[in-house]
Amino acid sequence: MARKFQVTFDCADPDRLTSFWADALGYKLMDPPAGFGDWLAYWRSIGVPEEELGGATAVHLVDPDGVGPRIFFQEVPEAKVVKNRVHLDLDVSGGRGVPLATRKELVDAEAERLTGTGATTLRVLDTAGVDHYAVVMQDPEGNEFCLS
Repeated sequence: MARKFQVTFDCADPDRLTSFWADALGYKLMDPPAGFGDWLAYWRSIGVPEEELGGATAVHLVDPDGVGPRIFFQEVPEAKVVKNRVHLDLDVSGGRGVPLATRKELVDAEAERLTGTGATTLRVLDTAGVDHYAVVMQDPEGNEFCLS
């Protein structure tokens, strides 16, 4: 039996990354439990110590269609120092059924859009004769992801 899972990003600024990834994925903020104005109020109500809370108020993202995994942004004190061992691949081109030239245009347009929201382009994966095109990027805190 398959299990539900959550993707967790360790980060310095959960609010900033939540905003970036909501835009990049088309996700929405997860509402706090009924009766609570925000997640901080809920966590305080269940006894999470103040020193563990940080200042973030919006740290969960959910797929509005209920298909993709929940994403959690966890504030940590240390900075990212090495390449990710796991990363997200965002399918923005429509897949191999779409002509390669069109896929390149779609990927490049999304890379440009995400650069405008704080992402950085690291490299383009484009080998002559290979039916693949991707752009490797970083989110505002340096977490790698690919557009293809």
